[in-house]
Amino acid sequence: MALGGNPVFNGKNFRGATQAPPAPQAYGQGPYGQNGYGQGQYGQAQYGQTQTGWNPAQQGMTQDQLQDMYNRPAAGPADTGRMTYDDVIMKTAACLGAVLVGAAVTLVVAEGLAYMLMIVGALGGFVLALVNTFKKQPSPALILAYAALEGLFLGGLTRILDNIYPGVGLQAVIGTLSVFAVTLVLFKNGKVRATPKAMRFFMIATIGYAVFALINMAMMWTGAVDSPFGLRTSMEIAGIPLGVFIGVLAIGLAAFALIMDFTSIEAGVRSGAPQRFSWTAAFGLTVTLVWLYVEIIRLLAILRGDE
Repeated sequence: MALGGNPVFNGKNFRGATQAPPAPQAYGQGPYGQNGYGQGQYGQAQYGQTQTGWNPAQQGMTQDQLQDMYNRPAAGPADTGRMTYDDVIMKTAACLGAVLVGAAVTLVVAEGLAYMLMIVGALGGFVLALVNTFKKQPSPALILAYAALEGLFLGGLTRILDNIYPGVGLQAVIGTLSVFAVTLVLFKNGKVRATPKAMRFFMIATIGYAVFALINMAMMWTGAVDSPFGLRTSMEIAGIPLGVFIGVLAIGLAAFALIMDFTSIEAGVRSGAPQRFSWTAAFGLTVTLVWLYVEIIRLLAILRGDE
């Protein structure tokens, strides 16, 4: 499981992506429909040549076929092998489907096995997150495998917390979808943008959060703190657990990571990134949504800790 925001898009622009190839042109024709060097213009013959004119029959096409060719719509991004929003949506849906399948497995198997699968999912998902992040070209199989492993982890985590605080899993799902929807609407309306100043704050805050998470994890493993969430619940500020403040900050960071994801996807579509990079976009969104869900369900569990 990734600790930070989208590891694919932070400071990157679809590594290895190139502009889609130009539309094919007729022989002897220059760009934008202009005649190539030394070619006749407007049906005029060149010096010393005899003008023969355009004869569809000589080109193996009838007049009706020629007219049908002219009546066809211009090729769109999908026709030229470029990434589209529909591609990203479909690939993201496939990744989230793999997450749901993995989560369903840990929710229906025996409790002991579910905990083992949760650990396997956490470790395997972390490894594949690194592999997919640094892999030059996206691999659909590895991305879907990452999503399925994260599903095992999320399903096991949800099962543990839901047994202690009934209904917290459903609340976390609703909270995750709500944050995603609100963030998307604000981005589409231009209310929030990944400005350079905001991105600098995001990077500093994310590094600080990661350091805190590592220290907290080490203290829990060594037994320095015996609280279920470590420093998050063993320390309080004005009677409020430290984890509440940390959780709100982490959810805000994850929401901004979504903004960065949307910005990178928009840039990729506009620049004509190859269609295969829709898998990169789907992977990035999946990483961020997994992070967001974990932070929300943990915050809800801390808030309900006094029950």
